[in-house]
Amino acid sequence: MTIEPALDPARTAVLSMDMQAGIVSIYAASDEGFTQRAAEILSKCRALNMMVIHIQVGFRPGLPEVSPRNAIFNAMRTSERHQRLFQGEMGKIHPALGPEEKDIVITKHRISAFTGTDLDMILRSNDIETLLLFGIATSGVVLATVLAAADADYRIVVVKDCCADQEPDLQNALLGKFFPRLGTVVTSAELLESLPG
Repeated sequence: MTIEPALDPARTAVLSMDMQAGIVSIYAASDEGFTQRAAEILSKCRALNMMVIHIQVGFRPGLPEVSPRNAIFNAMRTSERHQRLFQGEMGKIHPALGPEEKDIVITKHRISAFTGTDLDMILRSNDIETLLLFGIATSGVVLATVLAAADADYRIVVVKDCCADQEPDLQNALLGKFFPRLGTVVTSAELLESLPG
């Protein structure tokens, strides 16, 4: 599959979302090539001078960003094991992916990469129109960010074999049926073939 119209590197950014070492170790443990595929995409995008943005989950000590009304994040308040996923080496971007010197790192406190962050400002300040995105989990950050990006009129390309989820049926439904309504869904190999150079 080729991506039509062709991607313009100057107007395209790649979002690598929640690809932190601890999260990858849980969600992609059975897929040995997962980080290698993501790393190849990031490397190619950097070579094209494309904007590379890492989205990571993070909280201050005591989790002041977490509302007791937020069902997903509030569970962390009582779970030191979950809190450790976002601290120290476990909370850092997976070493195979960066970040490299020119990469941008954005810390978020909600599911979507847009909510409460300066992501949209950075994208619009750099005349970005197209988002290549992938991450963990497909039913979490990927879904929430795709919806927000579609509502903000960005062109969306989801790299399906660089997404992971603990619910295979839900992931397959999102990648196979829902995301194609909002954008283009490709494999990493298809994306690399579509990129110039």
